[in-house]
Amino acid sequence: METSSDSYPRGTALAAAAERVIPGGVNSTTRYIGTPYAFGSGSGAYLDDLDGHRYLDYHAAFGAMLLGHNFDAVDEAVREVIGGPVLSGLGVSELEVALAEKVTSLLPSAETMLLTMSGSEATAQAVRLARAATGRELIIKFQGGFHGGHDAVARNVISPADRAYGLDPLSKGILPSALDATLIAEFNDLDSVRELYDRHPGQIAGIILEPIPHNVGALLPTQEFAAGLRRLTTDNGSVLIFDEVITGFRHDLGGYQKILQVTPDVTTFGKGMANGYPIGGVAGRRDLMEHFSRDGDVLVAGTFNGNPVGCAAALATIGYLESHPDFYTRTHELGERLRSGLQKIATELGLPAHAAGFGGVFNLYFTADAPAGYRDLLRNDNDAYRLFHRRMTDRGFLMLPLALKRNHVSGSHTADDVEQTLAAAEQVLGEIATERSDR
Repeated sequence: METSSDSYPRGTALAAAAERVIPGGVNSTTRYIGTPYAFGSGSGAYLDDLDGHRYLDYHAAFGAMLLGHNFDAVDEAVREVIGGPVLSGLGVSELEVALAEKVTSLLPSAETMLLTMSGSEATAQAVRLARAATGRELIIKFQGGFHGGHDAVARNVISPADRAYGLDPLSKGILPSALDATLIAEFNDLDSVRELYDRHPGQIAGIILEPIPHNVGALLPTQEFAAGLRRLTTDNGSVLIFDEVITGFRHDLGGYQKILQVTPDVTTFGKGMANGYPIGGVAGRRDLMEHFSRDGDVLVAGTFNGNPVGCAAALATIGYLESHPDFYTRTHELGERLRSGLQKIATELGLPAHAAGFGGVFNLYFTADAPAGYRDLLRNDNDAYRLFHRRMTDRGFLMLPLALKRNHVSGSHTADDVEQTLAAAEQVLGEIATERSDR
């Protein structure tokens, strides 16, 4: 596929227009990747840009496209609800109740739940809840974990070596006190968490983590680590928050917590549960969630919370997953084929690379060994990582060309798609191996 701007006249023109009226030309900072500049349509596992180029989509809107683009069962549910239930901003609708009943029946930690419009709003509510319920100020997150852009957690995600584990805010404009109230630990390292509890006795309100830190690819938790966090938070009167915005509904209807058999106090979710329509939520133990009630002490507010379009899309998505358990079998098998295929190619080429992931999520770390925590990722060849994704995208396989970003198999990908992907990856990785050997 050609990558010069001449091959993207409409996309180039739209990107230039966006620069004039949108800061940076995009409405979320990681959306600008150069070519392709803009998309006009999507169907199943494919996206088409404005200039007629077609891409097999592994980015999947950061994982929000769980079933595939323009999935009939979801889109039909949305069409049916338009003109039906209204956004009154008062009371409650049947759709909201039905969705809450469905989620609480499936998610082990969910006794009651609230809807938000995004995962970031859900994690903001969860952190606020932990502080309110415990009367404490400090929160622990893990280096590399991303939980949205709000002040409480906007630090230490993909940090360079000189700022990892230290102060590495994602943005200016955050009060130092907000940053200082969030402590940083190492994933899969219980001792690093114990050390924080020892250093701040009686002050830690809770721990928030992605049970699989998919925002830095796919670090898999050990059972000892996950169970240890459950014991530590229980013993210290803290709240354990699983941020399942990415893992929830993607890996299992009961979230990754069901696979781990570790039940947090609070869970946040969003993204794939409505197959691309905006929605998020927070769920948990009834006694904790009652802080959000009209007689409680934690504010929850949002005009579009529980809107009919998001609720209808979520009910249709979850309903499809319930009636098609083969979704998980298929996506897990395709994900494993991609991981094993990429590993085989890298090994045969002599590239120091390690394929990782779970279920339908996959990525190729450019490290010699399997990473267990963020310290291992500091040895990742980020340039090679970005180059691999860029060249795959240039060949029509859409992968976000940023270091440590993951890829997703949707319900619309096929075995043939995967084999074509591996054939292209063999070419790209062969080029990278040759270039590395010529240095």
